[in-house]
Amino acid sequence: MSHAPILFSPFEINGKATAPNRILKSAMSEVLATHGVHLPTQAHTRVYARWAKGGTGILVSGNVMIDPTALGEPGNVVLEDGSDLAPFRDWADAVHEANPETLFWMQLNHPGKQSPKFLTPEPVAPSAVALGKGLETSFAVPRALEPAEIEAVIARYARSAALAKQAGFDGVQIHGAHGYLVSQFLSPHHNRREDDWGGTPQKRRRFVLEVLQAIRAEVGDAFPVSIKMNSADFQKGGFEGDEALAVIEALTAGGIDLIEISGGTYEAPAMTGARSSSSAREAYFLDFAQQARARTSVPLAVTGGFRSVAAMEGALASGALDFVGLARALVLDPEFPLNAAADAEYICDVGRPSTGIRALDRMFMIPITYYESQIRRMGQGREPDPKLSAWRTVWENVCALGAASFRKRRA
Repeated sequence: MSHAPILFSPFEINGKATAPNRILKSAMSEVLATHGVHLPTQAHTRVYARWAKGGTGILVSGNVMIDPTALGEPGNVVLEDGSDLAPFRDWADAVHEANPETLFWMQLNHPGKQSPKFLTPEPVAPSAVALGKGLETSFAVPRALEPAEIEAVIARYARSAALAKQAGFDGVQIHGAHGYLVSQFLSPHHNRREDDWGGTPQKRRRFVLEVLQAIRAEVGDAFPVSIKMNSADFQKGGFEGDEALAVIEALTAGGIDLIEISGGTYEAPAMTGARSSSSAREAYFLDFAQQARARTSVPLAVTGGFRSVAAMEGALASGALDFVGLARALVLDPEFPLNAAADAEYICDVGRPSTGIRALDRMFMIPITYYESQIRRMGQGREPDPKLSAWRTVWENVCALGAASFRKRRA
């Protein structure tokens, strides 16, 4: 398009796949799986087919867990040995039938300590360090993983990746951001081990590098493997700066195919816009991407804050990134790519949904669950509603999750 020639140009990813444009739908939790079953549903296929028809270049699924005993929240999808692959094939087929050019990648995740007590009474983590910021009341103090257990978790990542490929997905993404297990291993605050898995920056990044190597051994060299990682944790003693850039260099050497840059954890939620060093340019983490570009030739995506066509094209023209990551904007406007292609002035303002009662917003995690409600609407074949009341979100969460809706279900 003449008004955004970079945004709507194709991009070849390390000779392994070609995205039709530079718009990447970043992972958002759908919580659409039937509790206790953990398989994709018809709602998943409807939602992702809608995004594919809307013209998104790369779709990344919401976090698919690698272990049914380690869930981040109710309604998570799980893919492991023994899973019925038919619903996963249906999910991938729905995207490819809706738009054969769209790439569909599965995000793989393990929550570590970020699993609420009512789901996981004894979570695991690199070290026995509790979550803070008031979350310790709803999330149990984790048990430190034994070395053999760490190896078993790595094997689970690899096996789930192999199954995703078998089911017809076009690639996988390792969730290494937002305080989940990979992020916990990278963090000096959360990883206080003194063995081969912690104690130095090199040892803290061993886990993610071995996950990457194990996945690559299962899926082969021609299958795209990406990662979502933090630019910083935005908490005292956390992962940031030079250590984050060193991880990018190590991932590059390890053969990663794309790095999606985000930031924050649920103790310090920068990814929801709570913090932003570059809000004037919309992209929350663009400054870090500019530093990362000097350290890697791997394709980079930046997620967080983008709303306008002009800002996206400008960020891409800077050379700091190759893909624009969108989440909430694509939920409110599943046809965002088509609308952006037709209108140089197009903007999708996601706003800040609120009940007006701060404590209630916190209890129901309104900045996140509001968009889950919109995804649920699309899963039912309805249109997203930008005017949807946050109170409606509270009611729908109570109806969908029952008593569990009143329990803190995400760190």
